[in-house]
Amino acid sequence: MTKIGSHVSFSDKGLLNAATEALSYGSSTFMIYTGAPQNTRRRPIENQYIDEGREKMKEAGIDEIVVHAPYIINLGSYKKDTFRLAVDFLQDEIRRTDYLGVRNIVLHPGAYTDKDPEYGIGRIAEGLNEVLSGVKDTSVNIALETMAGKGSELGRSFEELAEIMDKVESNGRLTVCLDTCHVHDAGYDIVNDLDGVLEHFDKIVGLDKLAVVHLNDSKNPRGAAKDRHAPVGSGWIGFKTIYDVVHHEKLKHLPMILETPWIGKNEGAERPMYEAEIALLGGTALDRFGGEFAEHVEKLEHFFAKQDIHHRDFILNTWELLKTDAKAKKEDGREPMERLYDLIEAEGLFPELSEEQINHRLTAWLAGKDALLALTK
Repeated sequence: MTKIGSHVSFSDKGLLNAATEALSYGSSTFMIYTGAPQNTRRRPIENQYIDEGREKMKEAGIDEIVVHAPYIINLGSYKKDTFRLAVDFLQDEIRRTDYLGVRNIVLHPGAYTDKDPEYGIGRIAEGLNEVLSGVKDTSVNIALETMAGKGSELGRSFEELAEIMDKVESNGRLTVCLDTCHVHDAGYDIVNDLDGVLEHFDKIVGLDKLAVVHLNDSKNPRGAAKDRHAPVGSGWIGFKTIYDVVHHEKLKHLPMILETPWIGKNEGAERPMYEAEIALLGGTALDRFGGEFAEHVEKLEHFFAKQDIHHRDFILNTWELLKTDAKAKKEDGREPMERLYDLIEAEGLFPELSEEQINHRLTAWLAGKDALLALTK
C-alpha cells in the first residue's frame, strides 16, 4: 500500500503529538524533526511519549516514519566550529532517531560557502565518515536529500550525490531522499520525462538507494535553483506529475512525505492542505470528504469555466507574471491559489464553508479533469 503523509510537529507530547496530528490528515506515514530544526535545543528523547506514540501508530497501521535532520547542520563548512557542531549534533540526532526505531534520517548534504564544489564534496564525505564511525551501534541510515542548487548547496545533481557517497567508507549506511520540487528546480524534467529522470538516477546512484520521497510542487520553472515549495497542483510541476510519482511502480513502496506550505488569507490562521492532498493523491477523497465534496468541485469547474479560467494555464501564467513583471508583483503579489480563493469568496459560492474547506475543494479542482472524473464515479 502506498504510504503518504506529511511533516508534523514533535512539540509538546513528542511522538504522541506527531502521530495524532498525522492521523488527523489521513496520513499513513509522517516525518518529524526531533526538536526545532533551527537550533540545538533538545528535550530528552526518553520523555517524548514514545510508547504512547508507537501505540497510536500501531492502532492506525503506520509502520514506517521518517526523521529529518536540522537545517543548521552543514557538513560542507570549512569553519572548524561549524563542522564540529555538524558532526557532533548529527551523531546525537542519529541516536535519537535510533531510539525512535526509525530507519532513515534525511539530511541536506551541505554547502561549500566560500570554497568550491570540489572542496565541499570532500568535506561532506569527511564529515559523513566521522559521523558514521561514531554511531556504529545504531541501525539508522542517512538519506541524503536531492537539492535545488540554491546558493552553494551540494546534492543538486545525481552525480554530486554519487561522488559524495563514493567517498564514504560505510556508504551502505547512505540512502537518498528524492524531493520533487528540488529535482525540478535543479533542472530535471520530471514533468515530461519522469521515467527518463528515474533511469538516469538509477544509472548514476541506483534506485535501490532511494529510501524517501518528498512531495512538493514548485513556485518556479524548471532549472530555477530556487527551492520554493507550492501546494500540490498550484505550481510548475502540477498534480498529475506528483500523482505519477506517488503511483510509479519503482517508487510506490517508499514513504511519501508532503512538505507543502500552509496557506490562508489571515496571518496566524494558515492551514496545511495535507488532508486534501493525501486524499487526492491516494484516491480516497470521496471516502474522506463525502459525496458533497465532488459536487462542490463540479461547481468550481463550472464557475471557472464561465470565466475562461483553466487550472494549469491560470497557475503557470500567474507565476510567470509574478516572475517577470516587477510592477505587477508589487501591485498585486497574490499567489495563484489566493487569487482563485478571492474569486470564489467574491462570488459567495460556499458561504457555509470555512476558508480551509474551500481551499480543500480548490486543491481538488487544481488536480484537473481526470481527478474530477474520479471523484464523481
